[in-house]
Amino acid sequence: MDIEAMKRYPLEDFLARLGHHPVQRRANAIWYRSPYREEHTPSFKVNPEKNLWFDFGEGKGGNIFALAGEFIQSGDFLTQARYVAEVADMPLQDYEQRRTPEVRQPAGHSFEDVEVLPLQSRALLHYLQERGIPSAIAIANCKEMRYSTHGKRYFAVAFGNCGGGYEIRNPFFKGCVPPKDVTLLPSGSAVCNVYEGFVDYLSARALGIGGGEDHLVLNSVSNVARAYRHLDGYGTVRCHLDNDEAGRRTLEALRTRYGERVSDCSGIYGGCKDLNEYLQSRLKQNEKNNKNIKLKM
Repeated sequence: MDIEAMKRYPLEDFLARLGHHPVQRRANAIWYRSPYREEHTPSFKVNPEKNLWFDFGEGKGGNIFALAGEFIQSGDFLTQARYVAEVADMPLQDYEQRRTPEVRQPAGHSFEDVEVLPLQSRALLHYLQERGIPSAIAIANCKEMRYSTHGKRYFAVAFGNCGGGYEIRNPFFKGCVPPKDVTLLPSGSAVCNVYEGFVDYLSARALGIGGGEDHLVLNSVSNVARAYRHLDGYGTVRCHLDNDEAGRRTLEALRTRYGERVSDCSGIYGGCKDLNEYLQSRLKQNEKNNKNIKLKM
């Protein structure tokens, strides 16, 4: 997928993949409500012949890369190109090898003008949907954070922890707004399910794991000691940790402290790295089975 081919990718298809559909069609014009801001009267126009867009409400427009920049709040061209490639489900090829991520984990004081809002960005919800997380589960458990760093504005999915900090994710960045801590989600159960990261926790909810039970997200295996103050009172600790060396070390640390109260649940997703990979594989298999059924009908 080279850059010229990406530039020709139909804007209507690009917007449809992000969950945005036309409100009105006219000769050589497709009208939408703006896909990246709230509005009631459609003022976002797509010219399918030229494959260009213009937002009359904001007074700006351009090609598919400029539109991607509005979704991810980035002026970096290769960051925009990667987003287009991911949404279009097409490889970026050798451009990806030359790309340096625009945003790295900054020091805590680098986060400025932080806003924590209800999760509503369609781009962020699409990002989680691509990982198998239904919007209803994402909205119920996560927030949307908008922040500035190094003079630029960004937004990300935010998952709060017990210390008042947030784990943040978007398609191009994984980090934390300090302080770093675990996240406990209690419901009064004597059983607590433990996960390394919040995407695995969301995956568990999507899979129906641990209904009515308590949940604890480490937000990093390095936080296991911080989890003890929460886990000490539970009769059963069910571990849904990654199938890798770090996950095994964390499991042993918990077994050393809690003995037979700890159960290893990684067999549920044997053959997969973690719960999220297992969830995605399940969804793909279900989709394949449904297609086969339709073909036989």
